[in-house]
Amino acid sequence: MNKERLVLIGNGMAGMYTIEEILKQEPDRFEITVFGKEPHPNYNRILLSSVLQGDSELKDIVLNDYDWYKEHNITLYTGDEVTRIDTNNKQVESAGGIVCAYDHLIVATGSNPFMPPIPGSDKEGVISFRDIKDTETMIEASKKYEKAAVIGGGLLGLEAARGLLNLNMETEVIHLQDQLMERQLDPNASKMLKRELENQGMRFHMEKQTEQIFGRKRAQGLHFKDGESLYADLVVIAVGIRPNIGLAENSGLKTNRAIIVNDFLETSAPDVYAVGECAEHNGIAYGLVAPLYEQGKILAERLVSKEPAGTGYQGSLTSTKLKVSGVDVFSAGEFGEADDLKSVLVHDDFDGVYKKVNIRDNKVVGAVLFGDTTDSPKLLNLINKKEDISEVGKGIILPSESNAPMESPVVDMANEETICGCNGVCKGEIVSAINEKGLTSVNEVKQHTNASRSCGGCKPLVSDLLNATLGDGAAVNEVEPLCGCTDLSHEQVIEEIKAKQLSHTREVMNVLGWKEPEGCSKCRPALNYYLSVSKPEEYEDDYASRFINERVHANIQNDGTYSVVPRMYGGVTNSDQLRKIADVAEKYEVPLLKLTGGQRIDLLGVNKEDLPAIWGDLDMPSGHAYGKSIRTVKTCVGEDFCRFGTQDSIGMGMTIERKYERLNTPHKVKMAVSACPRNCAESGIKDIGIVGLEGHWEMYVGGNGGVDLRGGELLGKMNSDDELLDAISAFLQYYRESAHYLERTSHWIERVGLDHVKAVVLEDEEERANLIERMEVSLEHKGEDPWKELTYNEKKKQELFEQRKVELV
Repeated sequence: MNKERLVLIGNGMAGMYTIEEILKQEPDRFEITVFGKEPHPNYNRILLSSVLQGDSELKDIVLNDYDWYKEHNITLYTGDEVTRIDTNNKQVESAGGIVCAYDHLIVATGSNPFMPPIPGSDKEGVISFRDIKDTETMIEASKKYEKAAVIGGGLLGLEAARGLLNLNMETEVIHLQDQLMERQLDPNASKMLKRELENQGMRFHMEKQTEQIFGRKRAQGLHFKDGESLYADLVVIAVGIRPNIGLAENSGLKTNRAIIVNDFLETSAPDVYAVGECAEHNGIAYGLVAPLYEQGKILAERLVSKEPAGTGYQGSLTSTKLKVSGVDVFSAGEFGEADDLKSVLVHDDFDGVYKKVNIRDNKVVGAVLFGDTTDSPKLLNLINKKEDISEVGKGIILPSESNAPMESPVVDMANEETICGCNGVCKGEIVSAINEKGLTSVNEVKQHTNASRSCGGCKPLVSDLLNATLGDGAAVNEVEPLCGCTDLSHEQVIEEIKAKQLSHTREVMNVLGWKEPEGCSKCRPALNYYLSVSKPEEYEDDYASRFINERVHANIQNDGTYSVVPRMYGGVTNSDQLRKIADVAEKYEVPLLKLTGGQRIDLLGVNKEDLPAIWGDLDMPSGHAYGKSIRTVKTCVGEDFCRFGTQDSIGMGMTIERKYERLNTPHKVKMAVSACPRNCAESGIKDIGIVGLEGHWEMYVGGNGGVDLRGGELLGKMNSDDELLDAISAFLQYYRESAHYLERTSHWIERVGLDHVKAVVLEDEEERANLIERMEVSLEHKGEDPWKELTYNEKKKQELFEQRKVELV
């Protein structure tokens, strides 16, 4: 039987979700062809900000990789935009000259960033923030330039600004309105957000209209309508989006603001459908992911059943639950002011919490939450159900504000109530999947239901639902598998390595029944790390299992060149080191020298074949800017120079860095030592932050200056230098032994709990001593710097040079 030909224009989230829903219902029904404008498989656009920060790469946010398309017999054309739809002959034509016939056509072309007609917006250095290419452009700009301006104080603009701050750029946000995120927040919540972001380092220019972007070839700044100016090396425009309907218009489809569709996502042309941001239903074009997925589910049912099922798509209640620069935010429905509205308000400036629930005719019609979004599932369901609340108190509307012990909101939720708003997955679907398929982990629920697949904000609810469904005492596995090559979690793999005395990556794969005998790029480095921690005295590093950056001791850049960062202990240097760096820069024609946020000098644009010789000429240890290891120990000038300093921060920072350099860790570890509570070394947002006070040190842990901004928490007070070093050793060793590979200390602390870490690292004297002892063993066997031998043995220097040259080439 001939399959029906289904063509999808647009390889984004809405269109591919529709395809996934079709495959769930009838996997062999259609011959599917997908055209994507971008040269990538389908990726999660919501997580672009994590790539901008550097916490993720493109491969980490891919939703469906190339193997998935092959597995489902889908023909995928990436980097090839459809330029024509012939609705009479039912075929499409691409820019690459491909002509493809269809029986059913889905148009999912999404949106384009709105670029206002500002004179100078066509200059170099002016970009939008919409796709992975924009993200990569911003990352590259941050390596060359220092100051950025973001036009737009909505969600997208603030995400871009946070990412640029994390890339060590001075960042100014320009917003036309008098409040940030005015579409999602009321004035009070917006004011609190602005204050929090200012504390993080953003600067705002409110009620400012950009009149011109000035500069010659490249943007150099902005002129405002009120006559003021602002200098900037990079201008990011993030003021909104517009449906991408050019193809539809040229093909004769009926459009307004977007492509007009009915309740079953049908356009004005037979067998042509539209879904996502390019579709307009009842005069509304949605830009949030949850409505787009609701549309995708309806369209999948329509295509599979041929006859319309149910009432079709009836529009969506727009709700937003997100994290803006580390702050939880939720809004839904009508959260503004009106004469016929009554409100329940909680406003706590000290704890940074704001809650507002709007009520009309005894029904909840809208809400905005800032700082604490625990009640969002309950509120969203009250708004959807339009329940009469005249007989209930504030404790029902905002359970978190009642004095009763808090239990998960999933307990009282009805089966039809939504758990995952992004993907439209209700409680009943998840419970059925848990019971019928024997699911025991969040990851398994995600794989079978799509819950928590997009932004991940509902993971705690999914976890609670697992526990509630399986009952007290059930063996609920909350940890995801290490990778797709195995069903074993990180913890299970570690335990098996210890129990079976495994000693090599291939041995682990063979003994533990890896699905892929060679493993993958995710598990090989992880196994190499776990084995090295398990047997530091005897394990021989599996060089081939390391990431490319670690193998060449430099960070690869987007143009194929490399970044070289020599170590400067505690950020301290001298004329001899500076002279060496200058000589190397001239000899090898290094294009750019830049000071890093970790108080070192970065040599950017180094050719791959020059790396061994450069390290040899530098005669300086590597700063491991590429490694999953101790990166930097940032310091302030301390008591010797600063009138506020109470401790020798430089001396302590250099001691710490020399002691722990080259130590392998689950992820990068950044440290700082400040000589007083003024915290000039930014100790409050480091993995380990030390603050000096009169007579003692304070040690903070679990900080993160990335997209998921997290302040460090006080682990304890140390009364001497030796006590401080012991605490660092115990903490680092426990992190090394119990964290997942590629898990930052911030995420590890959130997973295991600070109180638990304190109990192990500080309070259990026997375990503390054991951790310190194991750390000392690891430090003894961490080996010399891989490039140090280049400096004292000419024969060895030549041998290593030739060896590395072969590896690099």
